[in-house]
Amino acid sequence: QTALKTRKKVDEALDGVLFIDEAYALAKGGPNDYGHEAVDTLVKLMDDYRERLVVILAGYTEEMQACLQMNPGLHSRFPHMVKFADYGLEDLLDITQHLCKARGYVLSHGCQYKLQMIFAAAKKQQNFGNGRYVRNILENAINNQSLRLSQKTSHTREELISIEPEDLEEL
Repeated sequence: QTALKTRKKVDEALDGVLFIDEAYALAKGGPNDYGHEAVDTLVKLMDDYRERLVVILAGYTEEMQACLQMNPGLHSRFPHMVKFADYGLEDLLDITQHLCKARGYVLSHGCQYKLQMIFAAAKKQQNFGNGRYVRNILENAINNQSLRLSQKTSHTREELISIEPEDLEEL
């Protein structure tokens, strides 16, 4: 029922935008995979509804190039490609600060330097996750902080909301 489900999603997006994140996942698997059927259906519907539908495929650059090759008509239906640069170190630090504040935490002194080191190393990895990586680092730090604080029986408010450098670790 892949074609029917694809058509339903396209119908829901008519006169708007259909955003497919990690679209390269459609290209994984063999030629008889559900992804190929979904793409074949999407290509036809994109043509049928070209005046009423905007389709955005998102994903890692290399994987998306392979994805666009899976159907002869797919690549030609996406004449505009936009490649977004990865966040810089300052951007990643700003995102971390924002997420901390939104969750009621603060980064103590020394965290910024440690985060810079963690982010600099992570940015060198292939398929670096940008904002997702920041979120994962922070969630891990909050877990580590909880474990650290569980060793004591009483805590100040400052201790409960402070992320310390020892709570941070590279994923």
